[in-house]
Amino acid sequence: MDNANTVLTDGPLPAIEDRYSRQILFSGIGAEGQRKLLAAHVAIVGCGATGAAVAGLLARAGVGALTLIDRDYVEWSNLQRQVLFEEEDAVDALPKAEAARRRIARFNSQTLVHAQVADLVPGNIHTLLAEAQLVLDATDNFETRYLLNDYAVEQNKPWIYAGAVGPYAVTMNILPGKTACLACIFPEPPTGTVDTCDTSGVLNPAVNLAASIEAAEAMKWIVGAQDQMRRTLLSYDVWNNEHAEIDTSRQREECTVCGERQFVHLAGIGRPQITLCGRNSVQIHEHHRIVDFAELEQRLKPHGTVRRNDLLLRFDRGGQRITVFRDGRALIQGTTDVGLARSLYARYIGS
Repeated sequence: MDNANTVLTDGPLPAIEDRYSRQILFSGIGAEGQRKLLAAHVAIVGCGATGAAVAGLLARAGVGALTLIDRDYVEWSNLQRQVLFEEEDAVDALPKAEAARRRIARFNSQTLVHAQVADLVPGNIHTLLAEAQLVLDATDNFETRYLLNDYAVEQNKPWIYAGAVGPYAVTMNILPGKTACLACIFPEPPTGTVDTCDTSGVLNPAVNLAASIEAAEAMKWIVGAQDQMRRTLLSYDVWNNEHAEIDTSRQREECTVCGERQFVHLAGIGRPQITLCGRNSVQIHEHHRIVDFAELEQRLKPHGTVRRNDLLLRFDRGGQRITVFRDGRALIQGTTDVGLARSLYARYIGS
């Protein structure tokens, strides 16, 4: 799904010089830098806490076009830290990419926002990210980050890794051919128990710190100040006032991605079902088909509670909730058992 905002005001829009005057006064940007921002197209993968914050910052800074990609919808627990969303969005279970598009249109109708309610996977990554000059990570899982890393190295396209969990904000710039890639620093995805929002919580100042740094680094790249971009993996603990940095200025010669150009994540090798951050849930994305919500609602009504809007259908039965999107993708809440999730999908949605 691709929704793009349109101008919402009937009155005259402010001149560029007025709207961005305080930013233009900054010598690092100036009038020429502002023109580059207005012409830029940035993709943000994930519209949760970090993604919503960085999208808001870049839209307010005047980035001309944003592609927002997110597979999830707004819930009440999101409102503690996800700054573009309101209570009405949670009540309506509005997909995050679409909710973010609507909110951005209210404060900068001149930024063109493409809302993609989708899961970024090997089969669609080239299409969804083709127009973007720069890709920003705001995901909740390393499977997608390694996929982004493969794509960026293959396409020689810059991307920025960013995340927050507990009190920590983490971020790293990846400039293919100039800096280390993600696989240079972490050759393999984390294994075993990994801290998530669900297990360790997250502080909204950590989220906003990660997003602010990511937005600043993105603006540097857009205006041509690449020499000012940080060449470290930065981790900052906002609670204990501690930070650490790892040098990322050099590629690792034996790196399988940027050295040997083996793109196993881009090829989809061993890609698992993903348990989402912050919830007891499994995503099912094996069935790509257009869902008739009206027909499905009638079929499910005898078995539980059904609510739907134009973008998704929600079915509650016992301790499980199934949220189905237009393309057949579904979130099964109430279990982390992939087998059970698949069984519930097949039973109520159809295999």
